[in-house]
Amino acid sequence: MPVSVVRFNLVEPGADSASLGARYRAAVEMAAYADEHGVTTVQTEEHHGVDNNWLPSPFAFAGAVFGATRNIAVTVSAVIGPLHDPLRLAEDIAVLDLLGGGRLVTVAGIGYRPEEYALFDVDWKRRGRLQDEVLETVLKAWTGEEFEYRGRTVRVTPRPFTDPHPLLLVGGSSKAAARRAARLGLPFFPSAHLPELEAYYKEKLTEYGTEGWTMMPTAQTPLLHIAEDPDRAWDRYGKHFLHEALTYASWQSGDIHSAVRSSATTVEELRAEGVYRILTPEECVTAGLDNLVLHPLAGGMPLEEGWRSLRLFGEAVLPALPA
Repeated sequence: MPVSVVRFNLVEPGADSASLGARYRAAVEMAAYADEHGVTTVQTEEHHGVDNNWLPSPFAFAGAVFGATRNIAVTVSAVIGPLHDPLRLAEDIAVLDLLGGGRLVTVAGIGYRPEEYALFDVDWKRRGRLQDEVLETVLKAWTGEEFEYRGRTVRVTPRPFTDPHPLLLVGGSSKAAARRAARLGLPFFPSAHLPELEAYYKEKLTEYGTEGWTMMPTAQTPLLHIAEDPDRAWDRYGKHFLHEALTYASWQSGDIHSAVRSSATTVEELRAEGVYRILTPEECVTAGLDNLVLHPLAGGMPLEEGWRSLRLFGEAVLPALPA
């Protein structure tokens, strides 16, 4: 059976606090529904200072999801490592790993928006060195033993649930990210389908004498919405997908590779492109996708439409997929 993912970034342009609160609560309820219907993973992410209210606190959201679910994994893809205090990050992930019984997956990236670094007064030019420190520190912290950190001896408790440590992948689309993952013996998560970068990572594993593996998006991993009438759904709700596509496009320069990469400027272009797809349940079952990534609240999607898509996914798509 394909891997099934429900993605949440809680975007809602122009929302007031009441509307955003309702969206956050609905997302947790949706995660519980997804858990009950056998969805594999909830995926969330981190961005800061975005006008459309993009989720800035994925670990807080993950904690709420773990409180409402029993089986589903939560993938944070990605946490922007240099924006976090390494010791506090180790503590937060350890607590979530205990709460979720090992269901947390963290992808650590360095981000691609200088504005986020400026917001937290973190030096953009030092992001690689800061990421090295973050990853090295959390790995030491999770042992529960004393270690040297910035010239002093520290010890972090509690130890995580997962032995030897919670699942931590290094994300990115650069050779530097691949080298960092290989040097530390951590799995590598390319941010797009980049086979040449996967090969480079494997070369570096051999060079460093470490072990690791790659979790890479397939060549086509569209973001899905399920509707009985796709034409009607594109007409009524396509603007929400376009909003997200345009936001991503405004962030990405030529050297940034992402699985969500669109050049569309209209809903019609976006539909033809295929990065976002609205499918009937039958079309979704027969699409032959290895990864089904549902995005029920994309770009400020109305809650009722998000629920409609999720229920079709849970009750008409998943039960019909081959085992």
